[in-house]
Amino acid sequence: MPAWSLLVWLAIGAVAGLVARNFIGGTPPFGKIGDMILGIAGGVVGGYGLALLGIGGSGTVGGLIATCIAALAGAMLLVWLTKRIKVQR
Repeated sequence: MPAWSLLVWLAIGAVAGLVARNFIGGTPPFGKIGDMILGIAGGVVGGYGLALLGIGGSGTVGGLIATCIAALAGAMLLVWLTKRIKVQR
């Protein structure tokens, strides 16, 4: 994996974390930096899901769009889970 590809994944994940917080709403329990970290982790989860489904290819526009959607979905899942766990405490 080229270094620029990793940087793109990190950037997409960070932005996805911030956008996911806006969709989920509420006060971020770990702040904006925490949401960005959750977004990066969500991007990894979403990317793994895409790989399992065999969707998207590296270097294609369809692959980039699928990556963005998967990162947002994964980030939303993780942000929602942290919100639920934090509320129960």
